[in-house]
Amino acid sequence: MDDIDDLLDRQDGVIARHQVLARGHSPAFVARKVRRRDLVTVHPGVYVNHTGPLVWRQRAWAAVLACWPAALSGWSAIRAHEGPGRRRFDDDRPIEVMVRHGRRPPLLDGVRARESRRFEESAQLHLSPPRQRYDDAIIELADRASNELDMIAVLADACGGRRTTAARLLSRMEQMSRLARRALMEAVLQDVADGTCSVLEHGYLTRVERAHELPRGLRQVAARGEDGRRMFRDVVYGGSRPRWRQIVELDGRLGHDSATDRDRDMERDLDAALGLEDTVRLGYGQVFARSCSTAERVGRLLQMRGWAGEPSQCPECPPADRQGSDQPA
Repeated sequence: MDDIDDLLDRQDGVIARHQVLARGHSPAFVARKVRRRDLVTVHPGVYVNHTGPLVWRQRAWAAVLACWPAALSGWSAIRAHEGPGRRRFDDDRPIEVMVRHGRRPPLLDGVRARESRRFEESAQLHLSPPRQRYDDAIIELADRASNELDMIAVLADACGGRRTTAARLLSRMEQMSRLARRALMEAVLQDVADGTCSVLEHGYLTRVERAHELPRGLRQVAARGEDGRRMFRDVVYGGSRPRWRQIVELDGRLGHDSATDRDRDMERDLDAALGLEDTVRLGYGQVFARSCSTAERVGRLLQMRGWAGEPSQCPECPPADRQGSDQPA
């Protein structure tokens, strides 16, 4: 039994019938363990060593072993790589697994299985539980996202979490032939490589700054507060002759999480003021719902600071504004 107990320990209390038989035990031995409730059936031929509810990792192991050889894929792979802490995963959602192309995975309750042509190169069967490579899972999730914003969120969040980089994802994409959104994903990853770390930051870059030909801002600029703590400014505009400097902070939260968050933001703004720098804070409404008017006002703000340029009109700007911009001053 030592070899069985060791395997149960390594697999979070989950074991497959074929694993027990491979270690020299008989079908009668398995039947006796099930009859005594030492092993409880989760899926056909897959058991757990207790009678209570299964935790997420046990559900993941059970799904993989029931479809073996298989590996967690999609969001289940991301959950296994990142753990439960960084994102708010719904641990009750179906477990996603992938199998080799050409195999017909079984239909199981609480499991969503699919075939993959890239199983051999993408599955990391040595991990516990086995799972799809992190970069491959991120790319596939972005490629099949329901809309552009969700796609950007998947890519930017993965890079912002420091588990991968835009360069790594771009390199991995070169080895993947079936990507419906390849061109758009490459463009987004290039922007992420240049410093956009969220959907909001990418939206500001493409919809406000770039679309209206505002000056190119510096992104994720390191700074230090009055107390010496390190911080990063989302976008910093600056020039010389005469010197001017404007900070744009992009707040992608739908609401401040706590009084601590509000206090930290106020401290950042106060530190900027002490450095003779002005700060403006923008959210989703300004960037996505009112990008044109936001660009016009940010442009006026930069002109007040010393920018000699003029915001341009984009195809989405209201016709009246475009016509007005053609009138002589």
